Amino acid sequence: MPYPPPPSVPSGPRRRSLLASVAGGALLVGCSDGTGSSEEGTAGSPSVVERARSRAARDSRGIVERYDAVLAAHPTLAERVGPLRAEAVRHVRAFGEAVTAASPGASGSATPAPSPSATVPATEKDALAQLAAAERTLADRRAKELLDVPGELARLLASVAAAGAAHAYLLTEAAR
Repeated sequence: MPYPPPPSVPSGPRRRSLLASVAGGALLVGCSDGTGSSEEGTAGSPSVVERARSRAARDSRGIVERYDAVLAAHPTLAERVGPLRAEAVRHVRAFGEAVTAASPGASGSATPAPSPSATVPATEKDALAQLAAAERTLADRRAKELLDVPGELARLLASVAAAGAAHAYLLTEAAR
């Protein structure tokens, strides 16, 4: 009795599906959810993500201090600048830290404490232009930094950088 001819479709996985599975597995192994040890430094040093998050929070606190200094020097700008300052405070919180300075309320009862390091121009127009420049510089720096951090922090930096660019635009328009 002769043997039957081999089947035209080989049984088992095909070479292409095996290669695709291996490539997909390699991609999944390279991904991280941000909780693994792949982001931690050696010898207990802070991870890249922790350092970037801390730097971003510090930068946001610096912007809040600039807003506080402008509001202390030019209280008439509270209606225009107050909402932008409130957003900057939210950015600090988004990076996991808090702002200790008093927040100017809607009623204007709380007075922000000016930062000793921030010098404010004498005119409102120049103060707004200085704030716009600071927001623009920080937004540009964050846009560059987001390329060096993984996942969720990169998305947060991109979002906050976009908000900072919008703040810079609004402040520039207000200074005109």
